[in-house]
Amino acid sequence: MDVVRILSFIDEARFEAGRRADAPLRKVAVAAVVKNPFAGRPYQEDLSDLIAASTAVGAEIAAIGVSLMGGLPVESYGKGAIVGVAGEQEHGVAMLTTVYGDVLRQAVGGGTAWISSATKVGGMGSAIDIPLAYKDALFVRSHYDAMTVTLHSAPRPDEMAIICCFASRGRLNHRVGGISRDEAEGRDGLR
Repeated sequence: MDVVRILSFIDEARFEAGRRADAPLRKVAVAAVVKNPFAGRPYQEDLSDLIAASTAVGAEIAAIGVSLMGGLPVESYGKGAIVGVAGEQEHGVAMLTTVYGDVLRQAVGGGTAWISSATKVGGMGSAIDIPLAYKDALFVRSHYDAMTVTLHSAPRPDEMAIICCFASRGRLNHRVGGISRDEAEGRDGLR
């Protein structure tokens, strides 16, 4: 699958509600804009070519994402896709299956939790909110977050943007309970 362009974003929060963070919250997103081989075509039952192609795309953007973390650990992750208007949402979903998720897990040194995702059809200038959750246990509420990604120059009608997001910690000033990251067992992906 041809990657047309790579877009990357860094958001580093250091203050929240007038309080300086003990450690900054760095979120990064990397989007690979690719040609959609199914754009403008009638319904296709078999999307396995997209699933297979997600391995190489995922490996490339996950490596970029980890490098943009600047040595900070990846504690949370999420994934998403914006499909150009000549395609369908299912094309983006096919690029985000477990095959893609396993590549993200490998890039960040593991993770047992399900990786949250969002997909949509949109044009150039579309924004998408990529949900984030703790990589080893979904019940760690402090890490429920999102990163808004706006792609000003993509996707064109026959393209898709495949996105990965990583975060270095939970929300600044989190205080709504739940198990902490240190209490998480990480065995079942939930607790």
